[in-house]
Amino acid sequence: MDSIDDDDDVPQLSSHALAALQEFYAEQAQQNTEHLEPEHKFSVGAVEEDWQLSQFWYSDETALNLAKELIQSCGENGRIACVSTPSIYQKLKGLSAENISVCLLEYDRRFSVYGDDYVFYDYNDPLNLPESLEQHSFDLVIADPPYLSEECLRKTAKTIKFLARSKVLLCTGAVMEDLAATILGLKICKFVPKHTSSLANEFRCYSNYPLGLDIQV
Repeated sequence: MDSIDDDDDVPQLSSHALAALQEFYAEQAQQNTEHLEPEHKFSVGAVEEDWQLSQFWYSDETALNLAKELIQSCGENGRIACVSTPSIYQKLKGLSAENISVCLLEYDRRFSVYGDDYVFYDYNDPLNLPESLEQHSFDLVIADPPYLSEECLRKTAKTIKFLARSKVLLCTGAVMEDLAATILGLKICKFVPKHTSSLANEFRCYSNYPLGLDIQV
C-alpha cells in the first residue's frame, strides 16, 4: 500500500471477509501471471492497484526514478527492503538488476504470487518478521507507511530500524516532516513523488543520505 489517506468513513471488512477477498485476489493474480514468460512475471499488470484496499500507487515516472535511485544507492550485490511499496518493488523487478536482491513486505496477500520475495507484513505488529529477515541485513530500506498518523509512522519505524543497515528512504505526507526527523532522523528531499491518482495530501520523500536523483532541501 504505497499511500493511504486515513478516512474513518471508509467501510471496513471483517478479518474473515478480508482474508477471503485477499485469497481470491491472489488466485486471480496467479492465473494472470501463469501465461507470462519468466522475464515478464513481475510486470505491473500482474497485480493491480486496488482502491478497496486503500491502495494509491506511484506514477510510472516516480516509481522508475525511485527504483533507479535504490539500485544506484544500495551498491553492488545490495539488498533492498520495500516496506508497503509494491509499485516500487514491481519496478525494481522490471529493471532486472541481477546483482540486487529485493524483498517486499506488504499486507496485501495478492503479492504472495512473487514467491520468496514476499513477506506478509502488518505495521501493527512491526517486528513480527520471519527469521530470514535478519537485523540490519538490508543496505537500503524504502517505506511508505499506509496511514498518515504518528502511530503508524512510529510502528513502521520499528521495522525500518530493525531491517536497515544504514540507508533509509521514506515516502509519506509533507505533514509528517517533523516526525520523520524526530523518529528516524530523516531530512526532506526536493524530489516530489507523484501518484496515479490525485491525492488531497502533499507527499514528499525523506532520507538519511544524499539522493542521486536530487539534493536535499
